[in-house]
Amino acid sequence: MKKKVKDIQEILEAEVLSGEDKLEAEVKYVGAADMMSDILALAKPGMIVLTGYTHPQVIRTALVTDLLGLVVVRGKYVPPETIELAQQNNLLLMRTKNFMYSSCGKLYALELQGIDERKF
Repeated sequence: MKKKVKDIQEILEAEVLSGEDKLEAEVKYVGAADMMSDILALAKPGMIVLTGYTHPQVIRTALVTDLLGLVVVRGKYVPPETIELAQQNNLLLMRTKNFMYSSCGKLYALELQGIDERKF
């Protein structure tokens, strides 16, 4: 069964900060990373990445890797410039109070795939 952004938003009780029009988009993969080099190396189009990194650079990284969006974990403060950059580029940006580990577990239980589970 295909999952949509709204399924992730609901299970994580996430606040949508940008990209509200993407709630019906299909999510192909989910990952988690705090290092931008990991996102650059592993991201795939249509993927959502959970992160604790809130600097505007995370938006630029998401844009160059064609991510579907980002979920900031632990209810971290997201600077206005990060939100503005996401809004200017219509990038999905959400925030959840859940920690990274529990967020990943909830999404795995929802049967969302990580990129390491792809069939080659």
